[in-house]
Amino acid sequence: MNEIQFQHKPVMVGGVLEYLRPKAGGIYVDGTLGGGGHTKAILKTANCRIIGIDRDLEAIFAAKKNLADYKDQVTFVHNNFSNLPAILRSLDIPKVDGILLDLGVSSHQLESPSRGFSFQKDAPLDMRMDQRDDLTAGKIINFYDEKKLADLFYKYGEERYSRQIAKKIIERRGQSPRRGLSPIRPIRTTDELVEIIKSATPPEYRFNLPASRQGSKIHFATRVFQALRIEVNDELKILEDFIPKAAQLLAKDGRLLIISFHSLEDRIVKHTFRDLAQNNPKKYKILTKKPITPSVEEITRNPRSRSAKMRVLEKTIEDR
Repeated sequence: MNEIQFQHKPVMVGGVLEYLRPKAGGIYVDGTLGGGGHTKAILKTANCRIIGIDRDLEAIFAAKKNLADYKDQVTFVHNNFSNLPAILRSLDIPKVDGILLDLGVSSHQLESPSRGFSFQKDAPLDMRMDQRDDLTAGKIINFYDEKKLADLFYKYGEERYSRQIAKKIIERRGQSPRRGLSPIRPIRTTDELVEIIKSATPPEYRFNLPASRQGSKIHFATRVFQALRIEVNDELKILEDFIPKAAQLLAKDGRLLIISFHSLEDRIVKHTFRDLAQNNPKKYKILTKKPITPSVEEITRNPRSRSAKMRVLEKTIEDR
């Protein structure tokens, strides 16, 4: 167990409470529990019950500590939110009044020296949110072939130098013809990967990347690390499959809130919400024509919130 304290700054708490509308006796799901920040805010607002789910065991332990005053109101579940239907069946809960997902990587995961999520700290190439999973960033970097790496960096990272970076990775790791794809010189750490990305991209690209919409500079390794994290944790496929299942689990007037942090996630949420509302106009209603974003004050307090977007879907009638 990593001894670093699990830091968690919940994003857009005011917006979450406004749209979730916690009520006494209600049952809500926090599908990305993290350190428990959103859940604590909900429980301070209403005497309700929370099903807190996280695939990161360290998050579960941290949340139990942070939510000790509310332990009788929270059911902690070490699992993937994608398994929510089975989780609720096991708890004999047919419907819930609200579901929240905050898809951001926690400060703890980024800052932990053993997790490998961040290019700012040298660490093993891991990036698993659930340490029980088999696939790691290191396995991807060392065993995917050149085309698969290039396609991954382009599709999930929108990296314009994806082919050059993939080629440099193959050159750097080497490949023994007698051992198939086994690397001769395995790439093991985040620092090694950052150096490879640096060697594969021209200086004018590295130093002139566009700023985010809030003005912060994008690091030249950001897109490759994002792509690896998405692949390791199968994030987009899980999200796409989850939303229709989650909508079905809502009670009448229940709401599904999803906070995303990059365009690929937001696109899935936007399009899936739209499809649900168009195909079932009497059953589902989109409450956010445009996504809710953090205030300037919140971004100043918590710079990692700067790319957050929240969309909300409401279920308007009971299932027949």
